[in-house]
Amino acid sequence: MNSTDFIVIRNDLQQCKVIETQLPDAAALPADALLVKVTRFAFTANNITYAVIGEQLKYWHLFPAPEGYGIIPVWGFGEVLASKHPNVAVGETLFGYFPMATHLVIEAADVSKRGLRDGAAHRQEVSPVYNNYARVSSDPTYAGRQGDFRALLLPLFMLSFLVDDALAENEFYGARRVILSSASSKTAFGLAHLLHERGIRVIGLTSKGNVDFVSSLGCYDEVVTYDQIAAIPSAEPVAYVDMAGNSALRESLHRHFGAQMVYSGRVGLTHRASEPDEPTVPGAKPVWFFAPDQIRKRAKEWGPGGIDQRFGAAWTELAPHLPNWLDVVERRGPAAVREAYLDTLQGRVPPDKGLILSLAE
Repeated sequence: MNSTDFIVIRNDLQQCKVIETQLPDAAALPADALLVKVTRFAFTANNITYAVIGEQLKYWHLFPAPEGYGIIPVWGFGEVLASKHPNVAVGETLFGYFPMATHLVIEAADVSKRGLRDGAAHRQEVSPVYNNYARVSSDPTYAGRQGDFRALLLPLFMLSFLVDDALAENEFYGARRVILSSASSKTAFGLAHLLHERGIRVIGLTSKGNVDFVSSLGCYDEVVTYDQIAAIPSAEPVAYVDMAGNSALRESLHRHFGAQMVYSGRVGLTHRASEPDEPTVPGAKPVWFFAPDQIRKRAKEWGPGGIDQRFGAAWTELAPHLPNWLDVVERRGPAAVREAYLDTLQGRVPPDKGLILSLAE
């Protein structure tokens, strides 16, 4: 059996192609291994971020590819086709971090009723969250369209949840206003929803073409285009969460707000316009927000299940909004996946569309 893999040139993401790689026969799988068919996965601008920082955060290590190439990780679903683990049945559905491919061999470890971990040696240099798979066969909230929304937003909303938690823990550094760049992105509007629920004033920065969509979400108190940031009142403290990764925009905001910029957190790279050497700017020093640090901190403070319980409650409040905010678009086959990938890379996917893809025809 072969797997169809979608690969990109690591230092030239515009260059991509499909290759075939040989898989072991079911009988030849090593002990405790699973052969999994990747049935469908979400693809968003966040996956482009995984590729852009693939070297720094070792995302390229997760799913080996030919020299100079990489397989972009995606969140999605897989079906167990063959199992050498006594406690994992053929036909089970797993949710987690998969390659852009039709198949994956998982070295099942730490198997419990709720999930399992891929214990493959080459996957152990990343945060453990990327190696965990939920066993969701009997969970209706992972089925059908609800499952699509989870693939599209659950990992991104976890980041939104952690940023919101960290800001609240620090009492928003004295600010009652939070500015989010790339306001149409899924991580941004998830965070905007949480901040809005807290009564914090949320200002969304977006392009002219996305103003109507961002305004329609109902979780931004104000929507401002990138060329109008000088019109935002600058006399009171403000916190900035940078989803765009745009160096020039970040500098402009800092110079506009000066000392009133009390927090500047770097989260995303949707614009892919960061400069390696940035000038010193007024106000708070821009810092990267690293989600695993907040997870470790809260896991220790909240105890077993504490994060899951709080995050689950937050997701339950968000989920009813999603059918009104996003239209799910399904595309199947290598040609369709390539088109969807390039459209996302070039920013051609409308913000109200959520792509669910499969390399299988």
